[in-house]
Amino acid sequence: MLLSCRLKHVSDGIGLHQIRIKMGIYDFQMKDAEGNAVDLSGYRGKVLLIVNTATRCGLTPQYEALQKLYAQYTAEGLEILDFPCNQFREQAPESSGEIAQVCMMKFGTKFKIFDKIEVNGANTAPLYAYLKSVKPQDKGNHLFKDFVLKLAALGEKRDEGDIKWNFTKFLVNRDGEVVERFAPSVTPEEIEADIRALL
Repeated sequence: MLLSCRLKHVSDGIGLHQIRIKMGIYDFQMKDAEGNAVDLSGYRGKVLLIVNTATRCGLTPQYEALQKLYAQYTAEGLEILDFPCNQFREQAPESSGEIAQVCMMKFGTKFKIFDKIEVNGANTAPLYAYLKSVKPQDKGNHLFKDFVLKLAALGEKRDEGDIKWNFTKFLVNRDGEVVERFAPSVTPEEIEADIRALL
């Protein structure tokens, strides 16, 4: 009940700074692709890679590399949390269940796929409001790729700290601390060393 009250306050005007002070990664509850409630406290002690994804994006092939990371490091404590999002040019139009099926069939994904959420704007999922408050800036500089992403996002209103595109990646250590936020253009292979350092 206390958690519900806290989450409600996110949409009642409490600032992101206050969200960060009052909450931690393990305080959130999200729904998986089947609609089941998942307490993130169940991931306590794990290294987490949290990614907003889409099935019809130029970056969608990153799913394959994400699965490779998961297969290689899950036994050592890595968990990948996949949050589909349809906010960027409507590149995830399918239902959450359909997305999970597509990813499993096409990329062999075995990591957790959650229900579709919004990561920016008035309906931002509280988890993502928290993540953005802790790490408002992307790490990684691929000038051409980032320029293309900016072109794709033309005309879309962005606030400071907003998620720029699909496949933004947040890395969380075993203590639940958000240690890095990687730009969409940064590939899973490029952050493997960062992940290994936390395992």
